[in-house]
Amino acid sequence: MKRDQRKQRMVATILVTGATGQIGFELVRAMQGLGKVIAIDRADFDLCKPDQMRTVIRAIRPAVIINSAAYTAVDAAQNNLSYAMQVNAKAPGILADEAKRAEAAIIHYSTDYVFNGEKHSPYIEEDKTDPRNFYGVSKLAGERAITSTGAHYLILRTSWVYGMRGKNFLLTILHLQKEQDEIKVVANQFGSPTWSNTVATLTAHIVSQSLAAQDTRQWWQERSGLYHLTSGGSTSWHGFAQAIFELIARKRTPTVIPIPASEFFTHTERPENSCLSNDKLERVFSLQPPQWDQALKLCLQLY
Repeated sequence: MKRDQRKQRMVATILVTGATGQIGFELVRAMQGLGKVIAIDRADFDLCKPDQMRTVIRAIRPAVIINSAAYTAVDAAQNNLSYAMQVNAKAPGILADEAKRAEAAIIHYSTDYVFNGEKHSPYIEEDKTDPRNFYGVSKLAGERAITSTGAHYLILRTSWVYGMRGKNFLLTILHLQKEQDEIKVVANQFGSPTWSNTVATLTAHIVSQSLAAQDTRQWWQERSGLYHLTSGGSTSWHGFAQAIFELIARKRTPTVIPIPASEFFTHTERPENSCLSNDKLERVFSLQPPQWDQALKLCLQLY
């Protein structure tokens, strides 16, 4: 029996959704060697089509579903709540429901924006949620949809995700660096810039632990829950931009002017404090994320 269980773990099917996105792209690479990795994106797996989602999952029969697909356009979500709710809330609930049906587990990514930002220290998992924008509302609804299914799950809240693909703060700054002599950046909002590679790598370590467990089902039963996963340390958006320019000093660098959030034109309220505590992640999985500035340095070596 134990030999059969080991064999099953070795050939576990890992389904990654949103495979061409910032985190999804890194996940596909990070999961190699852990099992049979099946990567799907919107063309084959539309989160607005529940019947298609269920059909695909039942055909694949994954042991682990990793959902990195999401609607992350924070400002646009203010005018498109129904779509944000479909992608960020209803679809994750369907994924979790299918995971339970298949006796699989689901890993899902959420956000620091489920908090209002008024706390003066890093948020822990048990802190009261109070999103200040529709994006945060939709992501919080997704968390609740997953937990209500009774599936084995890990919800990993992360923050300020960046990388060398997609749309993110890093790529915006690198683009502006080529065109402007001065850049105004908000200096009174704080968080932990988190490289997409960090999220994917630590997720792979977690999946590896689950597959190596003597009893995988019991492993998930004991560890299912909500966790924070961000880089260590914190900075402001202004500090993040300055660090980027310091690391590419060989290139043309604009002057970075600090401004308050009130001077940054947007209809979307964002939390002043987005810092999340990784203590639970470190305690349960013995994983310690790198400091944000060290991860940024590694990322920019690819630039």
